[in-house]
Amino acid sequence: MNDGPDAVNLGFRTELSRFDWDDISLFLTLVRHRSLSQSARVLSMTHSTVGRRIKGLEAALGTKLFERTAAGFLLTDSGEVLLREAEGIEAHVAEISAAFGGEAAEVGGTIRVATMEALGSLYLAPRFIGLYERHPSMRVELVTASHWINLSKREADVLISFPKPGGHGIVSEKIGEFALFLYASHDYLDRYGMPATVNDVEDHRFIDYIDELVVISAVRWLSDVLRDQEITFRSTSLVAQYHAAIASMGIAMLPTFVAAADPRLTPVLPDQIIVKRDFWLSVHKDLEHIPRVRLVLGFLKELIAENADFLNGTKIGG
Repeated sequence: MNDGPDAVNLGFRTELSRFDWDDISLFLTLVRHRSLSQSARVLSMTHSTVGRRIKGLEAALGTKLFERTAAGFLLTDSGEVLLREAEGIEAHVAEISAAFGGEAAEVGGTIRVATMEALGSLYLAPRFIGLYERHPSMRVELVTASHWINLSKREADVLISFPKPGGHGIVSEKIGEFALFLYASHDYLDRYGMPATVNDVEDHRFIDYIDELVVISAVRWLSDVLRDQEITFRSTSLVAQYHAAIASMGIAMLPTFVAAADPRLTPVLPDQIIVKRDFWLSVHKDLEHIPRVRLVLGFLKELIAENADFLNGTKIGG
């Protein structure tokens, strides 16, 4: 019996011939939506059809591709291997379409962008309309969290964060920086007065994080410049701190992208107290070649660069 390389290759080709290449597209859809019902809506199929074809693909390949969990369909190690190959096929098909279409093909599809809560909710979310206007077929899923998002486990496609993330296979690039200033409401300053020097803030009330619940140490920005202040309100949420400052509960250290454009808040000692952090844009190396990922990476870089003076506090601190 011939069991050499030719026999192995023949067997491999036989296995490949047993599944429908359209199932690769179906596989990618389930990876990105993690739900049979959502994938079925995208593909205009019934969820039972999606489930049956995924089982057929697993049978054809002789391996389990997904684990079904409370969080949805998550990839197995074999599924991760197929994902890399499938996304390579997807990118190659897009290149062929562009090459033979006479003009660049419209980039579309769903991409999951992860970032910190305040940056995502208060700054990025309304600005993604610029991406949609240029590329109507794009769809963004914005994940906001106070903890690290794991790109290696495909919890998101792209991450924009304050500290540089770690992880195997993660490609990161510093794309800019943002400043943080002390901010207070007009009512608060009318009641307690505007500090004239750093020493004057000793008599003021402050808003900060709950120290023992801080997951990412880079958000301990108030302690970068001040110590032993009277903290009258604490929250794990920067958005909650922002609203507490508006409500005159105290002075808060807030990023420019949260507070600088809000007329209800006034910078406190902007020429004397300033903290800066970097913006890091990260992606798993297996995804950076995909057209829609490249498109969103470019959009985010451009957005940060075009708003650099506002974000880094040049127009505030002087």
